[in-house]
Amino acid sequence: MKKLLILFCICGLLTCCNKDDDNDNQNLPPITQSGAGTFACKVNGQNFVDTSGGFFNCFYQNVDGEYYFSISGIDNNYKNTNLPWSISFGTIAKTIMEGETLQLIEETNGNAAGSAFFSISTTQGESSTTDINNSGELTITKLDFINNIVSGTFWFDVLNPVTGEIVQIREGYFDTIFTQ
Repeated sequence: MKKLLILFCICGLLTCCNKDDDNDNQNLPPITQSGAGTFACKVNGQNFVDTSGGFFNCFYQNVDGEYYFSISGIDNNYKNTNLPWSISFGTIAKTIMEGETLQLIEETNGNAAGSAFFSISTTQGESSTTDINNSGELTITKLDFINNIVSGTFWFDVLNPVTGEIVQIREGYFDTIFTQ
């Protein structure tokens, strides 16, 4: 009888555990490719979700025969912390194509780069950009010129300009309307 009681207690404890309690993706928007206005990622393991209501800046434009792509998201919950409150990436004089993976390296013509903006104080901020030592990737999963929809995934590393520590931006994705 004692063994049976212990068995019931163990079974009860196991069924009370709920993996959803530890779900790191809670409060992240769904991954879509419909122009839903989403921008989300993990910053050092913490959720970063654009808080501008899907009205973040995104463009893919031809300027003097060269193409420029840019998108940025803001999570105001991280202002005045050691984590970035704005994350952006894009290309300089470089075309993008659906299905293409771009290396996020440095801000020069013909390249793609990622950056993060940190609050240093309530009135001052500083940005940090990918480079040869701290890089990443951007994959364009949808590029629809008829409906102006662009979707993709990203990850990259940058240095915190104050602490010098590497900030890991992972599991990033976006889905939005872009201007031409």
